[in-house]
Amino acid sequence: MDPTRYRPSSEALLRRLLKGEELPAIHPLVDVNNCLSVTLAIPSCVMAEGTVEAPIRLRRGGEGERMDSLRGDFDLAGKPLLSDARGPFGTPITDSRRVAVGESTSTAWIVAYLPAGEDPAAVYSVLDDGLLSRVARRSASFVSE
Repeated sequence: MDPTRYRPSSEALLRRLLKGEELPAIHPLVDVNNCLSVTLAIPSCVMAEGTVEAPIRLRRGGEGERMDSLRGDFDLAGKPLLSDARGPFGTPITDSRRVAVGESTSTAWIVAYLPAGEDPAAVYSVLDDGLLSRVARRSASFVSE
């Protein structure tokens, strides 16, 4: 992929922080996902529970394959993507509207796109290091404002 055209979600978030901007408080589950992505400097995605069906596969997008993403119509040709029985639903760049967390979402799955050979314990370590409680406090103050 052209790195100047398609940036992983983690890079977009990190660039925002380097410019001195804050991460927006969107939804507690999205906020946890964004903090995890920034902390580990890896793309990750959050999917509302019940929006995907087994089996889930990580594969390369086929020629002409497209997805209704959070950024609009998205060409998947040659890009790494997650798909399920219903088709593509996420990439390290953007996710589909089908799996998006909504206002009433209370349970979700998070996928971290770790480099090959990376120990998945890093994800658990970040979450166990108080990230969940910090994001919950931040989100609670955002909701009450």
